[in-house]
Amino acid sequence: MLKFLTHIAVIAIALFVATAILPGIHIDTIPALLVAALALGFINAIVRPVLLILTLPITLVTLGLFYLVVNGAAFALAAYIVPGFGVDSFWSAMVGAIVVGIISWFVGIFIRSDDRKTDPS
Repeated sequence: MLKFLTHIAVIAIALFVATAILPGIHIDTIPALLVAALALGFINAIVRPVLLILTLPITLVTLGLFYLVVNGAAFALAAYIVPGFGVDSFWSAMVGAIVVGIISWFVGIFIRSDDRKTDPS
């Protein structure tokens, strides 16, 4: 349960930073930010793998570049579902997905390094 809450917190931090640096992404309130992080985590865990399997042929033909489109679609879907979370265009969704992914990865590095220090195994 703690890992799940940590993951949602990391996504929320990444979304907050993305809204601060990208003009095409808007989050109105803190509760909307938390719900958006939860929705994005759910979509990335359930919907995106299905989309990846369905679009595997075109992803292979484009040498993986279509994967960015799938990430943007997942990000746009989260914005469509959550009230108070908006994306101006599909390009904003694609760039937002990239920024959130990079920031989540970067923050995750520090969280995992802290886990290794406290984990006795």
